[in-house]
Amino acid sequence: MFKIDKYNQIGQIIKNAEIPCEIVAISKNHAQESVLFAINKGVRIFGENRVMEAKQKFEQLKKQYKDLELHLTGPLQSNKVKEAVNLFDVFHTLDREKIAREFSKYPNELKNKKIFIQVNTGEETTKSGIFPKDLRNFTHYCKDTLKLNIVGLMCIPPIKDDPNGHFLILQRLASENKLSELSIGMSNDYMIALEYSPTYIRLGTILFGTRDWKIKFIYTQTLRQNTYWMKFCTTFKFFTFNLMKLKI
Repeated sequence: MFKIDKYNQIGQIIKNAEIPCEIVAISKNHAQESVLFAINKGVRIFGENRVMEAKQKFEQLKKQYKDLELHLTGPLQSNKVKEAVNLFDVFHTLDREKIAREFSKYPNELKNKKIFIQVNTGEETTKSGIFPKDLRNFTHYCKDTLKLNIVGLMCIPPIKDDPNGHFLILQRLASENKLSELSIGMSNDYMIALEYSPTYIRLGTILFGTRDWKIKFIYTQTLRQNTYWMKFCTTFKFFTFNLMKLKI
């Protein structure tokens, strides 16, 4: 269940430090009842990593609670962009041109919605994100060419590194690219992140506890079933079309 006392404790730390920072409660792989408990305690900003899971949990909740703010904090596939822009309010993980181009197709849906570019400050080949050396050109492309509302930068430091160095890099890159907001800090390093005056810290385990793997299994199985069904429909349409061409 959601740890409201810990949420309030961290909120008080932020308030005492006079930092204009919001807590994003990362609810991925946690049951809707935990989200509802948090909502009833006054929490209004949540983060999810997958479009389908977020839709199942939050689509109706957002209609019921008009002040809910939903953040996408995980990687986004191009075929999910249309659903995502109608569901989420803030995007933390823009990491490649293909997604930026897809975003640009929905200017009305994205009006006044904030987008963060994910920077791979550790230049890890296994991680998503724009390398620091490519950031200037990518930011220019997104802001000036595609007219996206890029407000800041996000990073996830390598797990074995001191996060200070990576937060410092991100802060410098934001300044160089005239971006004012940072999305940094998770359950294991949020206290360090607060030293860099972030706009958002993204807290999951420290607030919700360990992930409910049964929930993850259910969402994964549903996704697989939907994928298999889509493949079947596509194959069926392909054969039907070719049979019609052959007039069989």
